Amino acid sequence: MRRNLFAGVGLALSTVVQSSAAQKLVQPPRLLDDIKFLTDDRLQGRATGSAGADSAATYLARRFSEVGLQPAAGGWFQSFNLGRDAPSARGKPGLLGKNVIGILPGRDPVLRNQTVILGAHYDHLGLGGFGSLDPDSTGRVHNGADDNASGIAALIQVAARLAASPPARTVVFIAFSGEELGLLGSAHYVKEPIYPLAGTLAMINLDMVGRLRAGRLIVYGAKTAKEFPALLDSLNWYAGLDLKAQGDGYGPSDQSSFYAAKRPVLHLFTDLHEDYHRTTDDWDKINVDGLKRVADFALGLVTALANRRAQLAFVDVPASLPVQASPATAGTSPGYGAYLGTVPDLAGAPGGVRLVGVRAGSPAEKAGLRGDDIITKIGATETPDLQAMTDALRSYRPGETVDIVIRRGSAVTTLRATLGTRGG
Repeated sequence: MRRNLFAGVGLALSTVVQSSAAQKLVQPPRLLDDIKFLTDDRLQGRATGSAGADSAATYLARRFSEVGLQPAAGGWFQSFNLGRDAPSARGKPGLLGKNVIGILPGRDPVLRNQTVILGAHYDHLGLGGFGSLDPDSTGRVHNGADDNASGIAALIQVAARLAASPPARTVVFIAFSGEELGLLGSAHYVKEPIYPLAGTLAMINLDMVGRLRAGRLIVYGAKTAKEFPALLDSLNWYAGLDLKAQGDGYGPSDQSSFYAAKRPVLHLFTDLHEDYHRTTDDWDKINVDGLKRVADFALGLVTALANRRAQLAFVDVPASLPVQASPATAGTSPGYGAYLGTVPDLAGAPGGVRLVGVRAGSPAEKAGLRGDDIITKIGATETPDLQAMTDALRSYRPGETVDIVIRRGSAVTTLRATLGTRGG
């Protein structure tokens, strides 16, 4: 039944896979070249706000133009202030991050006003220190080949191949900056989108897709639209991957910003490895053939979504599946103490921890917390920033009840939450 229902999807992907000779005419064989450029030591690890990151952004704008994308009305770059609390901005006021945005206009006169977003972050850890898992790594270049030059290379490849035959909807390609500092670039885009988010059908995120092993591809966010499971299954009938579709839309990467804005999302991911956030994550360890398979799958996915006539049915997934712990998911993971289920806005600390949303079915939602609330106190502990909030939650156990002081607009309110565990 699924094969018949999505026969058009399968045919589109089958055509993509079978016409490799034709693809070479429109897509220069530069997948590994793009990774080599981004991981060159001269870019110094592409830390957001650095000269190396600016060089990477300029390169990506040129590549977007070369493969047939158009700049947005304001140009290729969407700049944003890092904020005084960002690790790379401390003591350096005025530092800017730059999202690089390319547009592929849709061919349908009506549907072209709607968008599908394909994103990947291009920033990494620079010269180590904050975020690095290498001991004594400060001052050593972290090139981030898999995290996330691999996602950027796949994004460029999809753009080149899709530009040869544009779909019905407009596709927005975004190379985000500031992901490693707390999803800053994607959070900024959601606040200032090029196209209204209400007209964004879905956001697809490519993050760490360069280490495919035994054909295993993880897709997070598979339950954020009712149509996703069948669509993924149909595409994979042709792709033949060991597909692990799971999870809601929150997690430690840029799709979280869009899911908090109630957009269906998918995050393609070939899993963690021993080089994650270490100086050893370099281009020579990329599985190029595997990366091409992931790019093929992403192309089929974007093509199917951008050509479908109907909208997707968004699902606010209850918090029941584990996600990788990171600062972006503090308060959502058992590794951070008792579970609350908030999704913090990491772009700044306005006298507390601002929320971009709360997870469905979580203690936070049940207590009445919501997006744009600013948590200023948990129990007896002031929470001027995310670290203080994380420490406060660690001091409680699941099942305990705690007062949470929030600022909502000009009003200060105290809510009571019964803390839980994931899935509880």
